[in-house]
Amino acid sequence: MARPIAKDHDAKRQLILNRAAQLFAEDGFDGTSVRRVAAACEISKANIYHYYDGKDDILFAILDQRLGGLRDRICGMDLSGRSPEECLRLTLIEILLAYQGADHAHQLQATSLRQLSTDRQATLVAYQRDLVAHLSALITAVAPDLYAGDAAKLKAATMSVFGMLNWYYMWNKKADAAERRDYGTLVARLCMAGLRGL
Repeated sequence: MARPIAKDHDAKRQLILNRAAQLFAEDGFDGTSVRRVAAACEISKANIYHYYDGKDDILFAILDQRLGGLRDRICGMDLSGRSPEECLRLTLIEILLAYQGADHAHQLQATSLRQLSTDRQATLVAYQRDLVAHLSALITAVAPDLYAGDAAKLKAATMSVFGMLNWYYMWNKKADAAERRDYGTLVARLCMAGLRGL
């Protein structure tokens, strides 16, 4: 007979991911043992293995949840009936709001993705590519005369926008939702109208 799933199963899995993300980000993936993750969760090491097969599985689960969730949140926005300019503005704001409270996972995305197998890396990179393609499509819709058919220029513009958002995330981690909305609007206006348009 199969072992029944505990009522707090999902909560325990999330606790493990949250504590592990913090430890991996602060002390490095290689510098953090499963035993330390278990201690931070106040459970046994054996209990960790009830939920995950090892550190690689924990790291993948953290990044899969983060990047997959971000992709679904942004690409799944209902923007029907809105102008291209408004679609871009709302999307930039939503990205900044999605960054809020995800400091450890965001850091791991930048520093530890290569710790995973190539198959798992490919899954996570696919989420990132979906996000880039989505934002590229929004930028093209705003200025099709500038970006349609010019892949190099479109890529440069898209990554420059992500660069502005990531700069804000890195240097304004304590920004609240209103401040993030204001900055998202500023980036959208800067992209569409230039410095004089602000």
